[in-house]
Amino acid sequence: MTSLSKDARVAGALYILASAFGVVRLIYIPSTVIVSGNAAATAQNIVTHETLFRFGMLSDLIGSVLWILVVLALYRLLKRVDEGLAGVMVILGALIPLPLFFVNVVNDAAALLFARGADFLSVFDQPQREAFAMLFLRLHHYLVLANEIFWGLWLIPFGLLVYRSGFLPRILGVWLIVGCFGYLALSVTGLMFPAYEDQAFKWSQPATIAEVVMMLWLVIVGARQRSVTTHA
Repeated sequence: MTSLSKDARVAGALYILASAFGVVRLIYIPSTVIVSGNAAATAQNIVTHETLFRFGMLSDLIGSVLWILVVLALYRLLKRVDEGLAGVMVILGALIPLPLFFVNVVNDAAALLFARGADFLSVFDQPQREAFAMLFLRLHHYLVLANEIFWGLWLIPFGLLVYRSGFLPRILGVWLIVGCFGYLALSVTGLMFPAYEDQAFKWSQPATIAEVVMMLWLVIVGARQRSVTTHA
């Protein structure tokens, strides 16, 4: 195995691992805990599945730490193509969005405290605590929507680097750039037209699945050893 292919497979493996932790909080927890339009049932689910909910918080943190390693591994792989563009990829893909993940754990912690009804919250009655728990879950969701802007934007330098690399398929580079607009559509729809968020998610999947294909390609195929032109 060449050094280039090894770097590609390491990046792909980290990509898959970080994404697996992300799925726990972004998809599995909401489908298990949140009952749309029913704050009481949602708060009860948080209490009933408290260990799972806490694991979702931990997953956000672990996934964020792993994502730093993902972006650094991709930087190591792709900086030989264009170091400046790879630096932009790191800024948009890690330095800006990752702090928001850590901040968002606080929203989940607040939702958990209100759902459990800690002693110092006795000033609020139960319906109020349930409403606050739902409020903080909604704030978590809106911060995710805001962060999706960067989930999309980082795919532009990433896609350009893949396209120019010569050791990864150009079609994957193009697909990643298209994926950017899928995430942007999700963010704008969720913020401006929330009633259509589910439809936007469904229609954006062919674009955003580019990342899944990319990580699998990196792990399974790796990189073809070719000479590349380095850009200043």
